[in-house]
Amino acid sequence: MSRNLCLTRQYFGLATRIECAIRPLAGDNGLWTVLFAAGMTGEQPSAVKSQGPFRGPFEAAHLLESIVENLTRQGYEMAEDPPIWCLHLQAHLRLLNRSHEQLAL
Repeated sequence: MSRNLCLTRQYFGLATRIECAIRPLAGDNGLWTVLFAAGMTGEQPSAVKSQGPFRGPFEAAHLLESIVENLTRQGYEMAEDPPIWCLHLQAHLRLLNRSHEQLAL
């Protein structure tokens, strides 16, 4: 499974979008997180969330695979669209890394 995914769904004429990314946390400690941005296609995301930390990319990918299976049952489809909210995900990752650094002190 890719470390970057985009899912879309048409619902009553509205297009919703969820972008997902698996990224390592700072500190070279082997911890990874799964990042999500969701909202209406063509707009800014209305929610940016994360799950984790996980011990390695395979554990994070397993969670992401489960979430994608659930979303496809709800009518979402994998899209080949390029990521448009990667900056929002990167900003959220920076926040996570800062809070992780503060916990390590």
